[in-house]
Amino acid sequence: MILAQLPRFHLSILAKPSFALSSSHFNFLNPKPSVAVARTIFSFASKSSLATVEPIPLSVSDSSDLDDAPVEISLDKLFIPPETDISGEDSASLTARILKGSNIVLSKYARDAQVVQADYVKSSVKTEDCPADGLPEFALVGRSNVGKSSLLNSLVRRKRLALTSKKPGKTQCINHFRINDKWYLVDLPGYGYASAPHELKQDWNKFTKDYFLNRSTLVSVFLLVDASIPVKPIDLEYASWLGQNQVPMTLIFTKCDKRKKKKNGGKKPEENIKEFQDLIQGFFETTPPWIMTSSVTNQGRDEILLHMAQLRNYWLKH
Repeated sequence: MILAQLPRFHLSILAKPSFALSSSHFNFLNPKPSVAVARTIFSFASKSSLATVEPIPLSVSDSSDLDDAPVEISLDKLFIPPETDISGEDSASLTARILKGSNIVLSKYARDAQVVQADYVKSSVKTEDCPADGLPEFALVGRSNVGKSSLLNSLVRRKRLALTSKKPGKTQCINHFRINDKWYLVDLPGYGYASAPHELKQDWNKFTKDYFLNRSTLVSVFLLVDASIPVKPIDLEYASWLGQNQVPMTLIFTKCDKRKKKKNGGKKPEENIKEFQDLIQGFFETTPPWIMTSSVTNQGRDEILLHMAQLRNYWLKH
C-alpha cells in the first residue's frame, strides 16, 4: 500500500535546479488569500520553456492492468510540486518518487493522506452558502457519466457517500463532504448532459464557475476525463477555461480499466490520454498534473490522496 509505506527520500530545497524551470512550477499555490492573486497555477500561454530531455521510462500501472511497455515521460512533462528540487537525481531515483500512473513527483508535503472519516455536510447552490470554516477543499468536476460519484466513493471507501445514478446529471448542487474533520471533498454538477433543461444547465454553469473564481479555500479542481472513449471537445473547452482563468487543476483520467480491442477500432486508455494531453499542451505553459484511475480496480486512489495531501499541506503552511 502506498499510503502505508511512503517512500523515504531526501529533498534538497536549498539548491537550485540545474536546469531552467518555468516559474509556474513553483507558483502552484499562492500563499496570499486573495482569490484573484491566488490563481497562479497554469497560465494560458505558450508551451513550457523547459529544455527537451530524454524521456524517463515510468510504469503507469501494475503489470496486471496493462499489456504494453511502460509509458515514457520526459522531464519537462513532470509536475514538480513547490519547494521540491530534483536537480542531481538520476533516472532511477527520480522514477521512484513519481506517483504510479501519473506525472506527479512526490514532495515532503505528501503526508497524512489516509481517509479515516468522511461525512456529508451540506449542499449549496451559491458560493456564499458553502461552509465558512476555512478548511481547504478539492472540487471534483467532469462530464456527466464520467464516474465522478464512483470515484468519490472509492476515495473514502464508502459505497454510498455520494449516491451514484444510472441517469447522468443528478448532481445539481455544490456538495461538501468533510474528510477527517480537516478538509473537504466537493462534488460539483456534471456538465454536458444533453437531456438537462437549458435553464438548468445555465444555472449549473453559472454557480460552478462562480465557485471556481471566488472560493478562497479551493486548493485545486480535479477535472475528470473519461479515458475509455475518444477526446470530447467539451472536456477540452472546460480544461482551457480553467487554464484561462488560472484555476489550479489536476486531470483525473477515469475508467482506465476498460481495455478497447484494436481490431474493433477502439483505442486504449493510454492512447486517448496521450491525445488529450497533446491537444491541450498549447493552452498551458507547463504540463498539468494528471493521474490514471479506475473505480473498479481502485487504480489511482492512493495516488490521488497523496497528491491532495501534498497540495493541502503546502496550502496550509503558506
